[in-house]
Amino acid sequence: MEDLVVNSRLTIPGDQLVASFSRSSGPGGQNVNKVNSKVTLRWQVGDQPRLSVEWRRRLLARHGNRVTREGEILVQSDRYRDQPRNLDDCRQRLVGWLLECERPPRERKKTRPTLASKRRRLEAKRRRAATKSSRRSLGD
Repeated sequence: MEDLVVNSRLTIPGDQLVASFSRSSGPGGQNVNKVNSKVTLRWQVGDQPRLSVEWRRRLLARHGNRVTREGEILVQSDRYRDQPRNLDDCRQRLVGWLLECERPPRERKKTRPTLASKRRRLEAKRRRAATKSSRRSLGD
């Protein structure tokens, strides 16, 4: 299998990626029953020297449910009716997951509500209270 280029700093050698094929449950009519078009791509992420510790930690936190006990991340695709397109889909999904976890998420800056938003909220509360109070009968 050819190497998978994630970005300028990370390229996964093709010999580390293992693809297996099985019968798909997707569309295809009778073709589904006789062609192994579903692709499962495995990559050993547990002891990967190419990934930084933080990058690996974020990847496992985000996609840890896809990692086996042996430390392999599984990517499956049966979106298309043929193997090569499903294999390419698996490879692109793995690249997407890696890129999404490359950088830490931005920390949220705490902001205060504006004076205008506070006034709008209080005015809406007053209107709602007036609507409800107008529904009450005089005996209450």
